[in-house]
Amino acid sequence: MSNRKNANVKLNIDGVDLAVPPGTSILDAAKQASIRIPTLCHHEDLCVAGNCRICVVEVAGWRNLAPSCATPVMEGMKVLTSSPKVRVARKDLIALLVSEHNTQCTTCYRSTNCELQTLSAEYNVDNTDFLSVLKPGIEVDRSSWSVEKDDSKCIRCQRCVRTCAELQHVNALDVAFKGKDMKISTFMGLPLSDVVCVNCGQCIIHCPTGALTERRYYDRIWEAIGDPDTHVVINTAPSVRVALGEMLGFPVGTRVTGKMVAALKRIGFDSVLDTDFTADVTIIEEGSELLQRLKRALVSKEKVALPMITSCSPGWVKFIEHMYPGHLDHLSTCKSPQQMFGALVKTYYAEKRGIDPAKIVSVAAMPCAAKKFEANRPEMQDSGHQDVDAGLTTREIGHMIRQSGINFADLPDCAYDSWMGESSGAAVIFGATGGVMEAALRTVYELVTGRDVPFKNLAITPVRGLVGIKEASVKIEGTLPEYAFLEGIELRVAIAHGLKNARVIMEQVAAGDSPYHFIEIMACPGGCIGGGGQPIPTTDEIRRKRMAAIYAEDEGMPVRKSHKVPEVAKLYEDFLKEPLGAKSHHLLHTTYRKRHRF
Repeated sequence: MSNRKNANVKLNIDGVDLAVPPGTSILDAAKQASIRIPTLCHHEDLCVAGNCRICVVEVAGWRNLAPSCATPVMEGMKVLTSSPKVRVARKDLIALLVSEHNTQCTTCYRSTNCELQTLSAEYNVDNTDFLSVLKPGIEVDRSSWSVEKDDSKCIRCQRCVRTCAELQHVNALDVAFKGKDMKISTFMGLPLSDVVCVNCGQCIIHCPTGALTERRYYDRIWEAIGDPDTHVVINTAPSVRVALGEMLGFPVGTRVTGKMVAALKRIGFDSVLDTDFTADVTIIEEGSELLQRLKRALVSKEKVALPMITSCSPGWVKFIEHMYPGHLDHLSTCKSPQQMFGALVKTYYAEKRGIDPAKIVSVAAMPCAAKKFEANRPEMQDSGHQDVDAGLTTREIGHMIRQSGINFADLPDCAYDSWMGESSGAAVIFGATGGVMEAALRTVYELVTGRDVPFKNLAITPVRGLVGIKEASVKIEGTLPEYAFLEGIELRVAIAHGLKNARVIMEQVAAGDSPYHFIEIMACPGGCIGGGGQPIPTTDEIRRKRMAAIYAEDEGMPVRKSHKVPEVAKLYEDFLKEPLGAKSHHLLHTTYRKRHRF
């Protein structure tokens, strides 16, 4: 009985005999036969919706067409995915969506990879059958630093709503009204800047059209580059180099570090530097902070906020400010690598290069929409100026390269510029979930024991991969004298990515049940390699390929521990040498604040 119950279901799709596990949808069964069924509301990251009905198929003996994404297979089922009846229905459904869509296709930001436009062309929809019912006076919500919302391009597939609720547990977006008046709205229709939006941009990479996009600042950057009196510096995050190629014709997971640097120099940036430099600085600052907290707890018996939680991800930081403001003391006081970079560019770098910081425009190339918001936080002006003037997503960098007429594939590899361009493999892996933790453990373990972390080739495999919540422990044995208080301690760590998983971790912290000393949290699934500013589409398969590229980059680096980077050591010797770390604390650390929950 049990074997029969679990036996594969046999069916036929378009003449192909298949046997698939019970509960498999027709859509997924068709994929196994290399048959593509189009859909607009379905995404493998999200639950089944069946909203758009583009994926309808004909099932023998059934009166109505069936939505393949929401219909499980049945024994003996015969399915046609492209019969005349299906094609007519599918074309009409697409045409109806187009009739309600603001078809600015020649100028739309998503014109090169809009799923609606692709299907319209595929099904020869010229929109002559249905009149447009566009409502007048639709305005684009540009209130957020990070996300733009254009209801005139929304097809009401609800991917964004499901993303915000299922993946991120934020619920900034919801469905309002019914029937022809149905729309995607925020709480009480408020602007995005006034609701609990963490700016992660996951809604953007799941949107099939141009209804949700990042805020774009091209014109400002081009103007600055063209100003001979302005020194424009750009720093590039680790995960940009393993995703940018997707924007420019390269296979997913291709590392394009050298070509990226060459392209940015061709565009006209005066200096191209590496965010990995301050990722290494972050590890030194964050590692020192963790050791101080542990010492105060274990030696002085003080009441210290443990576990300490990373603060690199601005979407995660805003999430805890909204959802768990009573536990902000668990966050590391370290700024993110982007913001450390901005503060140092307008102080250390300006001093080294002899440039007036007022004439420096600091640009950050990031995989993240939330980095745009972070750059504009009022706390981020410790250099005496706005530390980071503008943030660009990976997608925007790709567009700028194309605008410049650069043949990216033919570019020779080029190295980062000096002073803040040298880094370690530990900094590179910041781009993947678990990477910050792995980088921190490589440094902290060696500082405490004088030996390499006890994992083969420095690869701390328990913290790697796409499991939502990972944990690991390292036994501290044979400490150096100054760290004797840690002798015999089993350092317990956890990693969470995606805010759904962050909430699980924070419920433990809030209840006082967390067994960990140190926790890494990233807002986006997969970490920065799956960030809201990365190329579209982003799926788990794509995340894995980008992640593999990140680790390959690390393994090929000459230095793989943050505290071993010569330029980082020189920073501390030449610039951050004040007693008690006063300057480093001022420039590299920050505070957080409680935000509303509606």
